Amino acid sequence: MTALAAEATAPLTPRPFRVTRRRRETADTWTLELSPLGGAALAAQPGQFTMLYAFGVGEVPISSSGGASDTLVHTVRAVGAVSAAICAAAPGSLIGVRGPFGNCWPLEEARGRDLVIVGGGIGLAPLRGAIYAALNDRGAYANVVVLVGSRTPADLLFTREYERWRRGGIDVQVTVDSARSEWRGKVGVVGQLVANADFDPEEAVCLLCGPEVMMRYTALALIDRHVPAEQIHVSLERNMRCALGHCGHCQLGPTLICRDGPVYSYAEAARLTAVREL
Repeated sequence: MTALAAEATAPLTPRPFRVTRRRRETADTWTLELSPLGGAALAAQPGQFTMLYAFGVGEVPISSSGGASDTLVHTVRAVGAVSAAICAAAPGSLIGVRGPFGNCWPLEEARGRDLVIVGGGIGLAPLRGAIYAALNDRGAYANVVVLVGSRTPADLLFTREYERWRRGGIDVQVTVDSARSEWRGKVGVVGQLVANADFDPEEAVCLLCGPEVMMRYTALALIDRHVPAEQIHVSLERNMRCALGHCGHCQLGPTLICRDGPVYSYAEAARLTAVREL
């Protein structure tokens, strides 16, 4: 193979990364820290994704749950054969990585303004890097509000980190869809927290990630508070295969999620998701 051919195929070739740390978040969700076996470190920006390859099983797109650092961090829920194999990867084992791909959360746009971050279920994972970016540069933003929702208390992600976020000057509010009597927190869908959250609607930049129905109703709640749709940003998920815009599996109307997303303004996403494709 010529050097030119090798360069052309490189984006489709996974690099081997070693699992350096693995911690359990919930019954079916794990956070893995990965370091390359050789070559340059891979720093994914908050909002970007990589393709993770479980050798002998397959490949899936997973958003970064860490900040921009030499350690690649992913939080993965075991929902299929590939994601289950990745979750089961013990420290010392190898995982293939391609990327990073896609665009990132518009944190620069939010500088000097209120930042509202809303995560539903596993959707909090792609937002975690944005939370730490705001925490590490807290003076760059006005109010920073993080609204967290999940189905039950047992499904909440990163619960050990909430107090750290609060001590850093972030307003963290948590709700669950349903809970037993011992739960002392709020009950209800996460979008219901928007009405009383402390931010200036005209100045806020809002980042949403979770199931599409959750993002839709949360975006509508933000719009009800007069946040412009262009200042609301969502992360869309589709069946990404090549991650390079070649195969078309993630096409949604005129856009390819892997190439043009996964982060879109709600003004654009609302049009893209309004019509279900056959």
